[in-house]
Amino acid sequence: MDFAPRIVDWQRRHGRHDLPWQNTRDPYRIWLSEIMLQQTQVATVIPYYERFLQRFPDVAALAAAAQEDVMPYWAGLGYYARARNLHRCAQEIARDWGGRFPPTAETIATLPGIGRSTAAAIAAFAYGERSPILDGNVKRVFTRHFGIAGDPTKREVEQKLWALADAQVEAAPALDMAAYTQGLMDLGATLCTRGKPACNACPVADSCVAKREGRQAELPTPKARKAIPERETCMLVLRHQGAFLLQQRPEPGIWGGLWSLPEFDVSQDPDSASRALGLEPEQRFELAAFAHTFTHYRLHIRPWLVPVRAAGLRESARPERWVAADELGSVALPAPVKKLLQGLVEAGLQDSLFKG
Repeated sequence: MDFAPRIVDWQRRHGRHDLPWQNTRDPYRIWLSEIMLQQTQVATVIPYYERFLQRFPDVAALAAAAQEDVMPYWAGLGYYARARNLHRCAQEIARDWGGRFPPTAETIATLPGIGRSTAAAIAAFAYGERSPILDGNVKRVFTRHFGIAGDPTKREVEQKLWALADAQVEAAPALDMAAYTQGLMDLGATLCTRGKPACNACPVADSCVAKREGRQAELPTPKARKAIPERETCMLVLRHQGAFLLQQRPEPGIWGGLWSLPEFDVSQDPDSASRALGLEPEQRFELAAFAHTFTHYRLHIRPWLVPVRAAGLRESARPERWVAADELGSVALPAPVKKLLQGLVEAGLQDSLFKG
């Protein structure tokens, strides 16, 4: 039996069948799951997926919403450009496609934020189209099975992998594309994992180059490691009558469109930073510093709690608002900021939280 039919057979008997987006051919729901699953684990995605669909059950509902209404339903998943592109896609589908999802992988790939592999997955699951996928899990399966060395994110290696992906589909004319696509995803997620692959349970182990040569740990070839740049910022937790001051982050950029705490340079002091906003500090408390790692750098954050005498603000280029503690859950906050503020609220802003 060839590679692809064995993947299908294994998926039907041993693959995942109970994920909430598997029992539909609705391209909107499939698309939403595929975007959420990029860079995010299945267990994390499921509650976000279900909550998002309750609020935005179809393309029309998402397209009609303001982006500010969409972001709270994404907050915590990270990689927020995905949410902005999701919203742009829905508006483009409503405007240019009469509210109906594009019918082929090629046309789906023209939408914002949807690449070739994601478009192929949507088309396979929704329409049964014979278009191969090549996401991170599948790259790992193919590099090991076919013994492809080199960084799979590099163009030359990726082209080889796409050629192999095309060849597997072409070699199986009667292929169930939905089962094959899901099978590749399942194989990479559950058996052909980064560490300790379960080769003894793999349906294609007998033809796997990496297993035969004992190279599972070498493939895929890892990227050359680079030192992660370190950055530092200070955040103002400005508090007045139980409310916190938030500023909307500019787009594009880190946390674009989300509401966050005002920031100031480490060379400044929190009193002058507060006065620059038109606020007079009553006290200041240095909170415990923490760090947050982004894709390309690590950000060290020094937060300061500053109760202020009045809520008046100077005119600012950024949208600003005071948010009561019990309203924080309805605001799109970056994950580390949400954790910081929730921790303060839950602890009742006790002195034990402060350094001095």
